[in-house]
Amino acid sequence: MPGLSETLSRLAAARANATQMPIPDSDRLADIASFGSDPGNLRARHYIPAGFKAVAPLVVVLHGCTQNAAGYDHGSGWSALADRHGFALLYPEQRPANNPNRCFNWFAADDITRDQGEALSIRQMIAHMISDYHIDPTRVFVNGLSAGGAMTMVMLATYPELFAGGAVIAGLPYGTATSVGAALQRMRGSGLPDAPALAELVRDAAPTPLRWPRLSVWHGTSDQTVAPDNMEAIIAQWAALQGLSVEAAQHDRVDQQARRRWIGPRGTVQIEAYSIAGLGHGTPIDPVGDGACGTAMPFMLPAEICSTRHIAGSWGIADTARAKAGPRRAAPPPPPRATARPVAQGGVAKVISDALRAAGLMR
Repeated sequence: MPGLSETLSRLAAARANATQMPIPDSDRLADIASFGSDPGNLRARHYIPAGFKAVAPLVVVLHGCTQNAAGYDHGSGWSALADRHGFALLYPEQRPANNPNRCFNWFAADDITRDQGEALSIRQMIAHMISDYHIDPTRVFVNGLSAGGAMTMVMLATYPELFAGGAVIAGLPYGTATSVGAALQRMRGSGLPDAPALAELVRDAAPTPLRWPRLSVWHGTSDQTVAPDNMEAIIAQWAALQGLSVEAAQHDRVDQQARRRWIGPRGTVQIEAYSIAGLGHGTPIDPVGDGACGTAMPFMLPAEICSTRHIAGSWGIADTARAKAGPRRAAPPPPPRATARPVAQGGVAKVISDALRAAGLMR
C-alpha cells in the first residue's frame, strides 16, 4: 500500500495539472436536448457527418478527467475519422456538479449498476441515437480514456448485449472499486482480484449475452497515473469470461508497438492489447504527416500510432492506413506541465479531502 505522503504528492500534482489544462474552443459537436430520464445527470453531445446514411455504425466516446466532449474530440480526431467513413458519434459528457474534476464516476456503485445512474443515462442516449438516426443496432461501439476507459468497462459489463465492441485506453477493469480508497489503490495496481473473481464481477452485472463484445485495450508502459497492471487485469477479466487462456496470445508489432491478440473459437479476434513503449497517461495519437490523426494536448500524446484509427479498424468501420502518405514533419512540442504546488496547511483530513476532490475521486 502506498504511503500517505506519496499518495498526497501524486494527487497534488494531478490537481496542479488539471487546473491548467486548456479546453479547445473548436467544437464540432451538437447537444441532444432530451433523451430520457437521465438519472446520472449527464450532458449528451453528438456528431453526424455530412452525407450520413441510415443503418450506419455508432461510436460512443467517453472523455477522461479534466476533459470535456469537445476537447476529447479535438484531441483524438474521432469526428475527422467519422467524416471519412460515415459513422455517427455520441459523446456523453460529465458535469462538474457530479464530479468536480469531470471524471465519470466509475467507482460509485449507484453509477455503475445496470439501469441506474450514469450507466443508464448513457444507455438512454444510445437508444435515442438508434431511434432518431436509424443507427445499425448491431454496430454500436464504445471507447474511452482513463475514467472514461473505466466507464467503458462499466458499459460493456452492464449492457454487453448492446455493444459489438469496446476499447479501453489507460482504464481499469469493471467492478474492482466501489469507494474512494479502493479507487486509489486500483489506480496504483494494488488489490486487483484474480481472473476468476474479475470475471464473476462481470457475470453478476447483467444477464449473460449471446456473445461478448470484442475488446481493444491500450496502455502506456510509463503510465504513472493508472498502473499498467490494470491493462493485464482487463485482459484477464475479458478472457476468463470467454474461456480464453491469457497465455495463448499471438504476438506481433504494429507501427513499432507491441500488440497481443486472442483468437476466439470462430477464428475472430476477441481481444487485442497494445503496449505503447514509454507512453505516459493519455490517448496515443499520431498528429504529424499528411495523414495526421489527432492534436497534441494534455493527455493526448504523440506516439506515432493512432489509437483512434486502429480501434475503428479493429471494429471494421474504418481502415487503418493513413489517409494520405506523406513526409513526417517534426512533432509539436509537448504541452507544458504544471509543477505541483505545496500541500496547503489546515489539517490532514482537509488536505486529503481537497486532494481527492481535485483528483475526481470524491464528489
